[in-house]
Order: sequence, then C-alpha cells, then structure tokens
Amino acid sequence: MKIFPTSVIKKIDADTIRMEPVSSIELMERAARAFTNELLRYYDGDNTPFAIFAGPGNNGGDALAVARLLIQKGCGVVVWLCAAIDKLSPNCAVNLEHLQALQQVETLVDEKTAVTLPSDCVVIDGLFGSGLTRPLEGFYAHVVQTINSSGRDVVSIDIPSGLMGEDNACLQPQNIIKATHTITFQFPKLSMLFAENGAFVGNMTVVDISLSAAVIDSTPTSWYMTEKNDIQPLLVPRERHAHKGCFGRLLLVAGSRGMAGASVLAARAAMRSGVGLLTVHVPGCNNLVMQTAVPEAMTSIDVCEECFSTVPQLSKYSAVAVGPGIGRDKKSADALKILMQQCRVPMILDADALNILAENPEWLRLLPCGSVITPHPGEFARLAGGSKDSYQALQKAVELAMQYNIYIVLKGAYSVVVTPSGECHFNSTGNPGMATAGSGDVLTGILASLLAQGYTMPDAARIAVYAHGLSGDIATMNVGQRALVAGDIIEFLPDVWLSLGEQ
Repeated sequence: MKIFPTSVIKKIDADTIRMEPVSSIELMERAARAFTNELLRYYDGDNTPFAIFAGPGNNGGDALAVARLLIQKGCGVVVWLCAAIDKLSPNCAVNLEHLQALQQVETLVDEKTAVTLPSDCVVIDGLFGSGLTRPLEGFYAHVVQTINSSGRDVVSIDIPSGLMGEDNACLQPQNIIKATHTITFQFPKLSMLFAENGAFVGNMTVVDISLSAAVIDSTPTSWYMTEKNDIQPLLVPRERHAHKGCFGRLLLVAGSRGMAGASVLAARAAMRSGVGLLTVHVPGCNNLVMQTAVPEAMTSIDVCEECFSTVPQLSKYSAVAVGPGIGRDKKSADALKILMQQCRVPMILDADALNILAENPEWLRLLPCGSVITPHPGEFARLAGGSKDSYQALQKAVELAMQYNIYIVLKGAYSVVVTPSGECHFNSTGNPGMATAGSGDVLTGILASLLAQGYTMPDAARIAVYAHGLSGDIATMNVGQRALVAGDIIEFLPDVWLSLGEQ
C-alpha cells in the first residue's frame, strides 16, 4: 500500500473526481458511508448515542454526512457545528442543509457556549482533517480540550483534529484530539505511524473509499505500507531436488559471557527461517550452551573465552550477521572493525555492534554496500544523533542510508525499512507484546537467514520484518501480550511461513 503526503492526497482526490467522473459531494458521501460502517463495528448504534463535532471544512462535511447516516439508521445523535454558517466549505454547507432537514444542529462559535455531553455518548471528531496547515489555537483549541477532558470514547474522522499529516514538531499536544479510534480514508497518514502520536491516533483503521486505482498506481511516492499481498510474491519456492547447500551458509557472530541467550535466540530464529547451514561464532564460554540449545548449528570458537575478539575465515559464507550479545569490550570493537574491512558480502549489524559503531561513526564507510543496520530508537539516536521526533529521525535515516548505500531497519510499532534510494517501507504486523528482551535478536536471525538464502537485501528486510511481526501476532493469540517472550516468536515462525504459502 502506498502512503502519500497529505498535499498529494488532495490531488488524488481531485484526479479521482475528474477521471471517474464523480462529484466531490458524492466522494464525500462515499467516505461518510465507509466511516459509518466501520464505526458501527465498534459501537452498537441501537444503544450508543453519538455526539458529533463538525468543523468548517470538508472534514466537517464528512462529520455532518456521518450524522445524517447515523440518524437514518435510527441512532441517537447530537451535532455541534463549530463554525459560523457563512464560513463553511461548499460541501460542508450542502451536508448541513441535508442534515437540518432531519434534525436541529447546535452551533458553537466561541468559548462562552457550554457543551454538555450525554454521559454514555461516543464523540465523533470531525473538526479538521489532513489538510490542516497550522496548529489549533483559540476557540478550536478550547473545543479540543473540552472533548479530551470529557472522558468519552472519541472516534476521529480521517485524522485526529490538530494532528498534521507529516511534521508535528511545532504542535502543542494539549491542542490535539486524543482519539480512541481513528478511521482514516484509503491510506494511513505518515504521522499516524510515529510513536509519539500513538496517544492521539488510538486504534487506527484504514477504510477504502474507492479513490482511482489508476491515479494511485501512477502517483509516485517514497512511502509504503507492507502488507501480506506484498510479501507472498517475494517468497521463492524450494525445488524438489534442493539440498542444504542450496539455501546458503550464514555466519552469526553473537554472544559473550552472560549473554549467550542472545546468540541462541538469533540462531534458532535463523534455523526456523530456512537457512541451509548456520555457523555461530561464539566465545569459549558459550560454546556448550550453543551446541546444546541449537544442535542444528555449528560453532566457530573464538580464541577469547569471554567475548568476540577474532574474525573467522569468511570466504565460504553467503551472509554475515554480527551484534546480538557481543558486548562492547575493546577487543570486540577491534574485531568488529576487522570484520567490516574483510567482509565481501552484505552484513547485518544489530545490538552491540551498533553501539560500537556509534562510538566509531567513521566506520560506517567500511560497511559493504547493501548492508543493513537494525537499530531500535535509542541505538539510532546514539548512531545518528538525537531527533526532535520520529519524523526528523526518519529524515536522518533516509540521509544516512543514501550517504552510505546501506539499508536501515528502524524498529518500532511500525518498523520501517529505509533503502539507499530513500524509500521507506513501514510494516503492518506486530503488537506491544513484542516489546520484550530478545525480540530484536530474533529479527536479526530471520533477516540473516533470508539474506544467506539469496534474497536481495530489500526483499529480505521486508519479509523478515513482516514475518517477525506476524509471528508475534500469532504468539499473542496463543499466550497473550503480557506473557509473550522472544522465544515465542520463534516457536510460531512455522505458522507464519505456512500462512504465507510455504509448504
């Protein structure tokens, strides 16, 4: 699924109107129907009254159309129009007229008018949509604060009022709607995918309003949401007469004293993702643990008993991953530099390898072209410097990927794969239960396994992130979010590959 800047969405709307052809008021009706149908999946319209706040623009027009549709379905509705009637957009004015034929509409134009909400109502936020270009203040900030302090469930139309589609660094959080649910049209808005905006967006659902497929396909973007139908065609079926040598040789450099678990998790995930031959380079103290916990893997034993300090012979490996649990000892840092200098295949750097890299940022130029780094937000901040928000961090990631010709997996609720060409592929799977120790080590194992098997880096990264999140989702259905541990993600990987069509 493509994701577009809000300025481009406005053009897609206009092109749809021109090419179908369909009138703008008919397109608004289409959006209102889609919103209403989704809303009534969450709430029982026979027993739930709705309090609807409509602004002066087309988002307000959507809200007024939703109010009419709810009334026609027999729902209890009260509507506040938060604008003077002579200030409405044309489509908002038309929907107001249609609504007034059915029910009286209250008007709010200043902060003096008291708003009393039914005690058991659900608030529908239709004040402002994705076309907002400046922070809310004055009267509209007051309305937002009134809604937020009401204690009611809030469902936002397309985007929480006060939140902009991309950059929100200048906004004041108290002047943005805190939605329970956001039902957005056709595409997620970029800002909805950022961690700091989660409190505003709540549960996000994307509904199809049948914007022109031809226009969408022909409109370029650098942002995408990865879904199941994107992943399935990427998976290569195994040939009947294949043998283990056909599925790659992976070198995983992982573990140190007290951190054997990281190497075990990454190794088990790699094996469950189909690599043919896995060698785990471990310090002496971890060899017995690895041989016992992952008997399918071979080990290469470092000369150091405590940590990674020497680089094994690399020529036979089709992929190299380094970092889980290796620690930050100077011997490990020196060995990492040598590994980067000697490696001739794309590498995966995670965890402590990234922390060492952050202390030696000039080493980025040593990475083989097409390598990938997989930082969580803290690791990325140490590597690229602090950011005001996720939007700025994403911009930094794009710049870094393009400068060093590498891929970056920024881990989070919507993990994003950033390519050297500047494309950003956000992931649609995963859940908060995966915020647990070792989850990143599992992702490294999956990604390294796919890369060793011959998948290109962009395909391997997107498949790995999607499969990792989907396995976490399946695990959650079996053990719940609170009880989920990283090992559960590995245990349900077979279900992931089966669900994606693997035999």
